[in-house]
Amino acid sequence: MREIELKYGCNPNQKPARIYMEDGSELPVEVLNGRPGYINFMDALNSWQLVRALRRATGRPAAASFKHVSPAGAAIASPLTDEDRRAFFAEGELSPVATAYARARGADRLCSYGDWAALSDTCDETAARLLLPEVSDGVIAPGYTPAALELLRQKRKGGYNVVRIDPDYEPAPQERRDIFGIRFEQGYNALPLTRDCLKNVVTANKTLTPAQEDDLLLALITLKYTQSNSVCYVKDGQTVGVGAGQQSRIHCTRLAGDKADTWRLRRHPKVLELSFPEGMKRAERDNEIDRFIREELSEAEKRDWLSRSAGLALGSDAFFPFGDNIERAARSGVVCVAQPGGSIRDDNVIETADKYGMVMCFTGIRLSSITEQMS
Repeated sequence: MREIELKYGCNPNQKPARIYMEDGSELPVEVLNGRPGYINFMDALNSWQLVRALRRATGRPAAASFKHVSPAGAAIASPLTDEDRRAFFAEGELSPVATAYARARGADRLCSYGDWAALSDTCDETAARLLLPEVSDGVIAPGYTPAALELLRQKRKGGYNVVRIDPDYEPAPQERRDIFGIRFEQGYNALPLTRDCLKNVVTANKTLTPAQEDDLLLALITLKYTQSNSVCYVKDGQTVGVGAGQQSRIHCTRLAGDKADTWRLRRHPKVLELSFPEGMKRAERDNEIDRFIREELSEAEKRDWLSRSAGLALGSDAFFPFGDNIERAARSGVVCVAQPGGSIRDDNVIETADKYGMVMCFTGIRLSSITEQMS
């Protein structure tokens, strides 16, 4: 297919709307069900790039949950603990790619409400069954098993958006966009993020475990497809707090840190023991859990629980200008950091990291991203 007509653009008044290849070639995407809109496809294409990059960097299936052209969550495949299953509402036997999506959706369930899902590998029946009860706009994957496609076509009264993408498709080396009728052009950001990015360790503590390297890579790759300014907290192969599009980096670090704290508090014994009325929808359960954490867990209980677990990784799309970002990260249990470096106050930032015994890598790579108004 050379063109797909969209329901409308970013808003209902923006018609007509379509996607097509500028050179007139076949599109690398196929709509198998539903009628995706403009923002749906922006989420689909950005989330696909993220999971593809994670798959290539780690060798493990990956998934993402996108909202408003930034990831609410991203993760690589890993078996779920009983605690994970209770926190993510993930039941039954799950394939690796399904566990990746359970983790991605479970990163920030409130922000993932009405998400776009992306899977790096073929969507099988277990992944489709995980998607069925969630409020979600659509999914993109390189393929679908017949059983998975049959299930997904039942979602949203048959209107759920299902998109298949050619896994071998590579974009042109130049990308273009129009803003206010003016054409911008730049090279496509094809720079790979690998473990080599983490070799320049600038802190006194220089010990990074392979698992921490994976977490830092996950943070960096997530940031590559997140609205700048952005920071990302990661724990055990899944994002737990993504801050996007803030004008101040410290505000972004605080926002994402608060999300990371909430992710950990969802595992508090009192939260996991909550019971819900039969038939209560998942979104309602998420809202009740959020209310319980805010209003019924005491500040002492929160501080005690958060003090028991650490081991988080933190990535930033641009340099930290002050040590206050590291101070805030330490409060949320961060033990390793990856950022470009290059601030005139790098010495202060390194000194603050050393104060907490953190490992910090200067990648030398800025990951700023603006993804609106693509053309």
